[in-house]
Amino acid sequence: MILSDKTIIRMLKERSLVIEPLTDGQIQPASVDIRLGNTFSIVDDTPTGIISLSSEIRYKTITADKYLLLPGQFVLATTMEYFELPDDLTAFVEGRSSLGRMGLFIQNAGWVDPGFKGEITLELFNANRCAIELKSGRRVGQLVFAKMDDKAQVPYNGKYQGQKGATGSRVFMDKDR
Repeated sequence: MILSDKTIIRMLKERSLVIEPLTDGQIQPASVDIRLGNTFSIVDDTPTGIISLSSEIRYKTITADKYLLLPGQFVLATTMEYFELPDDLTAFVEGRSSLGRMGLFIQNAGWVDPGFKGEITLELFNANRCAIELKSGRRVGQLVFAKMDDKAQVPYNGKYQGQKGATGSRVFMDKDR
């Protein structure tokens, strides 16, 4: 079941769902708008020019209110908002159509697990031939919340729990490597 604005507001008041900072204007009929934060990370060059899934990846991270995303460039960014989801709620991350029409692809794994706490890292890609100026505080997408049929038996407590800022891949920590 997708949560309505009324349910989202009630859960925020009860503090069973935490989104901070949040303005009333961000709450939509069936979602909450997310805004671009001010940290951006790009993969640092490697001596071999190859990224390995089994080695820690180094990133260059900057804090800025504006970021110029060049054509064909990929950057990690973060939301302004910090989230705490209860153990029976999940969320889908959706980019804004208005930005997609400019060639800006906004993604993350597309999914926020029940029990997650932290800022959401976004993966941004400029598919346009022109640079796109990104500004901290601008709406870039929305979270659509879905109520689960029961609490998760094992809520999220993984390698990104509590993340803040544009957090790079931690795939090297996977047990199945």
